[in-house]
Amino acid sequence: MDTPQNTALMRALTELPGPLPARGVIHIAIRHTDRFTIVGNDLAQHPGLSTAAVGFAVRIQSLPQGTEVGVKALAARFPEGEKLIAAALRELEAHGYLQRARTRLPNGRIVTRTVFCNQPTALLRTRVAAARPQQPPAPPQAPPPVQDPAPEPPSPEPAAPQAPALPDVQQEQAPEAPAPPQDHAPFVALVPPPTAPRQPSPPLPQPRELTAALDRAATALLSDLRRHAPQLVLSENDIRQLAPAVAAWLERDTRPDTIRHTLTNDLPQPLRHPAKLLKHRLTVLLPPPLPDADDIAAPARPRIAVTPFQTCDGCERAFRAPTPGHCRDCRNAHGHAQAAAA
Repeated sequence: MDTPQNTALMRALTELPGPLPARGVIHIAIRHTDRFTIVGNDLAQHPGLSTAAVGFAVRIQSLPQGTEVGVKALAARFPEGEKLIAAALRELEAHGYLQRARTRLPNGRIVTRTVFCNQPTALLRTRVAAARPQQPPAPPQAPPPVQDPAPEPPSPEPAAPQAPALPDVQQEQAPEAPAPPQDHAPFVALVPPPTAPRQPSPPLPQPRELTAALDRAATALLSDLRRHAPQLVLSENDIRQLAPAVAAWLERDTRPDTIRHTLTNDLPQPLRHPAKLLKHRLTVLLPPPLPDADDIAAPARPRIAVTPFQTCDGCERAFRAPTPGHCRDCRNAHGHAQAAAA
């Protein structure tokens, strides 16, 4: 049998007005009147989310409030596995669309509350706007008076003294209406706002003594990195700044091959700032100095004094004692004999 053709789509395509594109997708948009969910392009075309994460975000957004959206509940509802669902939910959490928090109910039971926001960037813009100091509005400027043409009176009368012009005074604003109380806690975005203070980066490691040999070896190692990774093209200024850090690694008896592998392994794609990446790796992955041979030697075990064996002079029985003599039984028997003789 031949493949069935959807003639309804082809018939609707012929009814579209205007010229159609020669290739690519062609949309036939029919207006929804019921059972629809509005999805923004910031989610549908998000460059940092996978297709699975976008799909589950649309699924969660279309569900009514109070529906369970945990990993187990979604795995029971959809054919995808738990690992794929958990990875998609982590992506949505990382980009601020989803937040999960454990809450204790009045009866003592602990439940997981899931909050979903369809546009987390709007929350960030609201927080940034609220953080900026509001400048007072400019005072309204009075329009210039319009002189109406009127016939001159027959006899001019003395004009009444006018009050001096007052400077522009800012009009008192009406108090804003209080915001309505919220029934639930506000959504807190997981992405920090752009105005959040940044922690200072740690300084580059420095050797105890930057000798000419160390500086030459560090400079040669940094200049040779582009042979092993073409992305690591450094300027002379970058090499001059990073050379003391490489010298600190060499001073701690680190092999050049180990340093080269640490700096060139698993590079991000694309690599936009090679010098910043090398600075981070040289600072964070700095190995400790090698310990001395005495430090790693096994500690000597304390000697335990062992009481030697002795042979009894009376019964020739072996017993432990620091000096030769009689055993305990012979000493007791000798003591009883002396007591009986007395």
